[in-house]
Amino acid sequence: MSIFNNHSAEILVLLFLIITFLQSGIDKITDWKGNVDFITGHFKNSPLQKMVPLLVLTILIFEIATGILMLIGVYYLLVEGNGTVAKVGLEFAAITLIMLLTGQRLAKDYAGAMTIAVYFILTILGLYLLN
Repeated sequence: MSIFNNHSAEILVLLFLIITFLQSGIDKITDWKGNVDFITGHFKNSPLQKMVPLLVLTILIFEIATGILMLIGVYYLLVEGNGTVAKVGLEFAAITLIMLLTGQRLAKDYAGAMTIAVYFILTILGLYLLN
């Protein structure tokens, strides 16, 4: 018998991504100025340099929504065996990661973009497991 109710791989992927997205969102909330300053410097030579606070807010909203959806999704997977909410959370994760990837590419941070690819692969694996 599994402690994860026959969805161990899905739940473990979701827990990993929940920690990733919620920690990132909470960090943006608790250190807004530091994040905006860092990202402003990161985008100093990109077409996005004047939009950084709006972009950080957009990413913050998506990260928190993603984490909450996946957290609720884990509950439904454990209690009802229903992966619908978890799947929507993973879809939000993929969209958020694509936004982050776009920013990294525009900032010409290719190493950062490569790192996002790892999270994207894990997100797609989670979606695959839930289908």
